[in-house]
Amino acid sequence: MAVLSATLPNPALRPRPLSRRLLRAVTIALIGYLVLWAVGAGSILGLSFWARAETPAPAGTRAVQGVNHFQPVDGDGRLWRGSAPSPAGYRALAAMGVTTVVDLRAEHMSAAELSEPDKAGLTAVRLPIRDGQTPSPKQVQRFMDIVSSAPGPVFVHCGAGVGRTGAMVAAYLVNSGQDSATDAVRRNLAVGPPSLEQIYYGLNLSPAKAEQPPLPVVVVSRLVDAPRRIMSYF
Repeated sequence: MAVLSATLPNPALRPRPLSRRLLRAVTIALIGYLVLWAVGAGSILGLSFWARAETPAPAGTRAVQGVNHFQPVDGDGRLWRGSAPSPAGYRALAAMGVTTVVDLRAEHMSAAELSEPDKAGLTAVRLPIRDGQTPSPKQVQRFMDIVSSAPGPVFVHCGAGVGRTGAMVAAYLVNSGQDSATDAVRRNLAVGPPSLEQIYYGLNLSPAKAEQPPLPVVVVSRLVDAPRRIMSYF
């Protein structure tokens, strides 16, 4: 009996079934992702709350029907920022003298939605940027040209008027010499939490460059930002 038991394989040494090993790997990966998301999203949200508490709203900030996060960008009323306007919001912008609307959304929109600025008598220009991402140097230059050549005040928006709008506004402020990169990012954080790549983009702006963030920053940013972007479809 002793000889027989000695020849039997030890159950503890048997290889684990593939399904168990796969489940364990998936569980570890999921936990790792949840930790990354919690740290990343929590840090950005915390920075946004801090900036909002420490940064006064720009002079001229006011409530406009149909537009959230409505604020002046520069001191002379040339450029304004905010969320995507409702039909009433477009009319309110036209009533206050805005002549041009720059839409940064890359999302699919119906013909009816795209016609709303025209119905209000506004000129609409689209510079599509995907949610959570940053403008290309070519888009920044195009935006600077639009603001400088428009016949009146310009309003720029994305969806919520936070991330993409903030990145473009930061590039505008730094390129026009009205703000430092750090101050521009702080102003954006005070409006709402942008993505990590948008923060990195803003902090590395200078009048001589407006470059995309490096791949490692982009990968981490999009992993952290994925739940928010997924929820935006519902």
